[in-house]
Amino acid sequence: MFRTALFWLHLAAGLIAGLVIALLCATGAVLAFEKELIAWAERDARRISAPPAGAARLTLGEMQAAFRAAQPATRPIPIVVQNDPHAAVGFVTSATAAHYVDPHTGAVRAPASFAMSRFMHTTVELHRFIGLSGSESRPRGKWVTGVANLAFFILAVTGLWLWMPRTWSWRAVRPAIWFRQNNTSKARDFNWHNTIGFWCAPVLIVLTLTAMPISFRWAGELIYTITGTPLPATGPQSGGSPPPPVASVLAPASGAPHVAPDALLAHAQRLIPTWQTITLRLPASGAVQPATLIVRDRAARPRTALITLQYDPFTGGLLRRDGYEQLNAARQVRAWNRFLHTGEVFGWWAQALAGLACVGGCFLVCTGFALSWRRFFGRAKSED
Repeated sequence: MFRTALFWLHLAAGLIAGLVIALLCATGAVLAFEKELIAWAERDARRISAPPAGAARLTLGEMQAAFRAAQPATRPIPIVVQNDPHAAVGFVTSATAAHYVDPHTGAVRAPASFAMSRFMHTTVELHRFIGLSGSESRPRGKWVTGVANLAFFILAVTGLWLWMPRTWSWRAVRPAIWFRQNNTSKARDFNWHNTIGFWCAPVLIVLTLTAMPISFRWAGELIYTITGTPLPATGPQSGGSPPPPVASVLAPASGAPHVAPDALLAHAQRLIPTWQTITLRLPASGAVQPATLIVRDRAARPRTALITLQYDPFTGGLLRRDGYEQLNAARQVRAWNRFLHTGEVFGWWAQALAGLACVGGCFLVCTGFALSWRRFFGRAKSED
């Protein structure tokens, strides 16, 4: 009786949410290596020849001047510096575009095509909001994908239970854990559904569980409750931890200039010698607000943790440092959760595992629909 109820729950969840689940899996498989694919597609602009030994490096100010001369109508927002002699300095101009400056020659280059970046941006929109746009439509799209994730979690858990053979013997288990030669398309779909489900379900359970705090406010609040952390006044933000509080800057004498960004960069490099990338968000000239440097440290644990440094733009003094260690328990959990969802927290092998599980999810939807069609509309006798 219990097994029958689970079967019908499994079937109903799959039929109701199957199409959206297929969309989430297809886009998730692509997004598993989003950053790597964009970097590969734009390597013509991002990568430079290694400079001769002892070659002088331009200052950030000089690179900013070269960028403004080449792109006078464009104002970059963040500047990205990598700890790699073959990497150009990135000047990000929008969510899907950036220009790159050779730190030795000052040459400004744009990728031959931003198609991969635009494609990934569209894929993210499909994955999070089923492609809906606008302040009214996006929340509805987010709710749909959240419900589909919840249904997918139910499918993965009930599927594992239904997969379990009634008798535990190698002869009973073998056909359910690997592919076999089948005489009919129905038998093939059943075998593929069981085998792919067995291998992918554990990963899919992790992916769907970690999607909950991204999709639902209540799931974010649950993390605060479990860890015994007081809720922030504005409530937990979906999608990740909120940014650290903005440090206050004392207004200087009228007309005081900002310190050179190279001084801030040099201080951050000394402070975190194992830095991998540093993203500079500099205030507009004369603005009384901190300069923010976001550092990715190759020695950090978890590897995806970021360190945020806020500087007084007039004196260059460090005002505030925020990193994983400074986060409360709930925000530390959410820092893991966000990148567990993509596998990035453990590196390329976990990203590949997440991507393969998403591909498996597409097959599960296809074979599940095929089996359901035969159950409700198939002929009594197999045509195969």
